[in-house]
Amino acid sequence: MAEDGVEGLEEVKGLDEGQDDGGESLKLVSQEQEKFSVPRSVALQSELVKTMAEGDEEEKEIPLPNVKSKVLAKVIQYMTYHAENPSKEIEKPLKSANMGDVVSPWDAEFVNVDQELLFELILAANYMDIKPLLDLTCAKVASMIKGKEPEQIRQTFNIQNDFTPEEEAAVRAENKWAEES
Repeated sequence: MAEDGVEGLEEVKGLDEGQDDGGESLKLVSQEQEKFSVPRSVALQSELVKTMAEGDEEEKEIPLPNVKSKVLAKVIQYMTYHAENPSKEIEKPLKSANMGDVVSPWDAEFVNVDQELLFELILAANYMDIKPLLDLTCAKVASMIKGKEPEQIRQTFNIQNDFTPEEEAAVRAENKWAEES
């Protein structure tokens, strides 16, 4: 029993050293059943993975049926980088539509992806409960909206305008205060 305690301490020490966690890793399994071997310390940035791993200490494979392989690879890239470089809180409201002014250059480049992948990253971050990644991806969407007129936003996100001109005028009149701020 005492030896187990010592091993546990060694594990904690390894986790603190980032990538060098004594070779202990978890396999994250994507929707397509692709397995990604990830250092435990990296994988535990996800609250979902942490809960599942702590619930069953023997479990080494964590199924993530809602996350596609391509997206999971990107999420792992984010977690791996931020295991060594903790993310900073994103100031809200955004001070700029330029992500480079709002977050680190690495984070700004990380979210410089096509819309489909960006939205899949938002869903994965939410599902896996990785708050800093969710904040980052949502900030990217906010930066795409910041300072734009409704018609520009519709074009950016391919949103159909289902208001009649009369309905749109009524909504604008009701919300005139929002345009003034």
